[in-house]
Amino acid sequence: MSGWLPSAPCTPGACVRATARATAVPRAVLRLTGVLALLLTGIALAPLGARIPARAVRAWCRWLVRAAGVRVRVTGTAAPHGGLLLVANHISWLDVPLLTAVRPARMLAKREIRHWPVAGALAARGGALFIDRDRLRALPATVDRIAAVLRAGGTVAVFPEGSTWCGRAQGRFRRAVFQAALDAGACVQPVRIRYRRADGGTATAPAFVGEDTLLASVWRVAVSRGLVAEVDVRPALAPGAHPDRRALARAAQRACVDSREPWHTAHPARAAEGPSSRTGRGVGTAGRDGAVRAGAGAAGVGDVTVAAGAVPSD
Repeated sequence: MSGWLPSAPCTPGACVRATARATAVPRAVLRLTGVLALLLTGIALAPLGARIPARAVRAWCRWLVRAAGVRVRVTGTAAPHGGLLLVANHISWLDVPLLTAVRPARMLAKREIRHWPVAGALAARGGALFIDRDRLRALPATVDRIAAVLRAGGTVAVFPEGSTWCGRAQGRFRRAVFQAALDAGACVQPVRIRYRRADGGTATAPAFVGEDTLLASVWRVAVSRGLVAEVDVRPALAPGAHPDRRALARAAQRACVDSREPWHTAHPARAAEGPSSRTGRGVGTAGRDGAVRAGAGAAGVGDVTVAAGAVPSD
């Protein structure tokens, strides 16, 4: 693993807690069967591309999350037309369909995702842009590719932290991907994602962090009860409102921060276990989540976000 890829201090042992109440195993298996059925349906329909109405894509993404046993609450709406860069904090593999439920988007994923069972096929057929995250020289071209999609009126979704966090804290937004929005004159739409327990407290069960495996994370969600995904679509940042990518990244970060939770601060996992040797995950950023059609962001010397990949520090 390259030394420039950023990491989050979150680990399953220090950060992730199952919900107080668990569902029965047969129900969990039924949930996973529903998720698989929806994924296979997505693979079958993905070649239709733009002929599938956006409303149907958003509904499918909500059904996918709901099939896993997680209720979805969305507040706010994304800009309906024109090039748009969707940016969000990153916690779970569930973030990908949740962000696509806001507005269908293309995913920028690390090349390894192409070989993932089911999800890799869905990402490829859905028009994902694959990138080799270990080739620094490819980063400027990645920014150019994202800008081209935005200029054409498309949507790119990205998790600019470059690593998944457990939800009790957040990382700093890497700024390279915001250059694509500046180059294309496109809006940036911040989205705040949170997971709650039935009692309203922060849920860490959906987190996909550290040495966690995708299978373990998926099963933890399937057996949990009372999980709620809150998706808060914040006001769009208009083109020209910020002079450079650093200012734009900071503005988007502020819009995605929950004032009740810290970000880019000492984390319980850091104190408990010390710095993690692993980069985080990412769908649309540093992580291994890469699922559906929404995605990860991009690059420049010193910072990049890659779906299920990682972002170098800057």
